[in-house]
Amino acid sequence: MRIVLVRLSALGDIVHTWPLAVALRSAQPTAHLTWVVEESLASLVEGHPAIDAVVAVATGRWRKRPLSARTRAEIAAFKSRIHELQPDLVIDAQGTLKSAMITRWCMAPRRVGLARPWRRELIAGLAYSETRPGSSVHPHVIATNLELVRAAGGKPPAAPSPPDGHWLSARSRPLPDGLLDENYAVLLPGAGQPDKILPAATLAETARHLVDIGMEAVVAWGPSERDRAREVVALAGAGVHLAPATDLMELTFLLGSAGVVVGGDTGPVHLAASLGVPTLAVFLTTDPERNGPAGAKVAVVSGAAPGRGPSGSATTGRAREVSTAEICAAVDGLLGSRE
Repeated sequence: MRIVLVRLSALGDIVHTWPLAVALRSAQPTAHLTWVVEESLASLVEGHPAIDAVVAVATGRWRKRPLSARTRAEIAAFKSRIHELQPDLVIDAQGTLKSAMITRWCMAPRRVGLARPWRRELIAGLAYSETRPGSSVHPHVIATNLELVRAAGGKPPAAPSPPDGHWLSARSRPLPDGLLDENYAVLLPGAGQPDKILPAATLAETARHLVDIGMEAVVAWGPSERDRAREVVALAGAGVHLAPATDLMELTFLLGSAGVVVGGDTGPVHLAASLGVPTLAVFLTTDPERNGPAGAKVAVVSGAAPGRGPSGSATTGRAREVSTAEICAAVDGLLGSRE
């Protein structure tokens, strides 16, 4: 059996799809399993123990210049590679127009996606030959993803296990020697949506607290986040440092070696949790019951409104403000349980 799993992005969503890949491998041990992913995130899939092959795409670039010679050549190369695989089954775990387009291009006899309301975009359903409902028992998106294993003849576990990112450790790349102390915390100032971003002053006060209890504080940043990270460092003062620019494998090392990681609803928070690092996530407008980080050393402070049942979106809006005192108390609780 040849299976193609489509989960293009984003970082946290890919982490939450790892358990589905593991479940598919368990359900079909001899199957050839290919994951289609955005090229910028391919390192989060390449080398995964459940995956046989990775096909990278660049849908963002393709949408910007759909008629360019480069775009047409890359799409043709993608279609050729997928057709050579001759997949029997394509599973779209993303449920968006772009992932559905990729699913359709695979030309498999069975093309499976989530049913509404678990699927994010209604129009994506036009690409599927069949749909599957998400979980009606567990609210987390991991449980809903795992329901898709039924398309391959598998059965989801009674309780979904947290994503395990330890396989990435061998692929991570250390930062330059002497850059960090042994006992450091990582703060994450960015997020994919503006309403998920923690105030710079709140992160700075949290960083100051971490310094006061004897840790070095490092503010990591991704594309378009450098100025915000610098603001946090400037507000926090001595003992708080700006991380260098990192790619995904350097970020994995930075997070995996930290004493604690603090951030909003952002992909690196989910990555840190999968690495077994004490991780505090602060949710402002999204439902942590649906999209919170999963792991043995995770704490969540939420100001978001409660979830509203199955939905393709985790956004529920803000119910209350989150104080710095709450965040610092949660950090202390995590560090205390670690010790």
